[in-house]
Amino acid sequence: MKLNSLFIVLDGGDGAGTTTHSHLLKGFLENKDFKVHLTREPSRNKIGVLLREFLRNKDIPATTDALLFAADRDLHYHNEIKKKLDEGYIVISDRFIESSIIYQSVQSNKISIDWIKQINKFVGKPDLTIILDIDPKIALARKTDKALEKFEDIGFLNKVRHLYLTRAEQEGYCIVNTDDIIELVQEKIQNIVIAKLD
Repeated sequence: MKLNSLFIVLDGGDGAGTTTHSHLLKGFLENKDFKVHLTREPSRNKIGVLLREFLRNKDIPATTDALLFAADRDLHYHNEIKKKLDEGYIVISDRFIESSIIYQSVQSNKISIDWIKQINKFVGKPDLTIILDIDPKIALARKTDKALEKFEDIGFLNKVRHLYLTRAEQEGYCIVNTDDIIELVQEKIQNIVIAKLD
């Protein structure tokens, strides 16, 4: 991996703004003449496309979700992320393994964090993970897509938020609250990334 490559993940609960802020961060870094590759999870490969379909289906078991996410991530990491890192890019991923750890373990008490880590053990770790935190009530109010995914109810999202914050503290992830206006939130994210690059 080249010295100027960096693997950044923006993660957080639904409606926290991971997609918006990933795109804004890409533009910011490109304006500073960095080579930047933006990606997301579920990915654009065939497993990722299948996953997006399954996320609206409440009949799909949590274990199936977790295994599909792991398969998608394995392909995504080795065929896309690692290749770009090896070429000296800064890679920004809109979500990564923390999403699986949080959502699938909250979804079912049969699923442990250790098991999710085990089935994802062949993918590389991000150099920087930033957790975007938001009050679930605000997050759901922001949703424009009325066909909600199976994870999008207030009780579930409160548990998700609690575990994201707990994990962030345990793992030393940066936390940025996204209740504020987009420009101020993005500035905080940019400052964290620039400090890491320095």
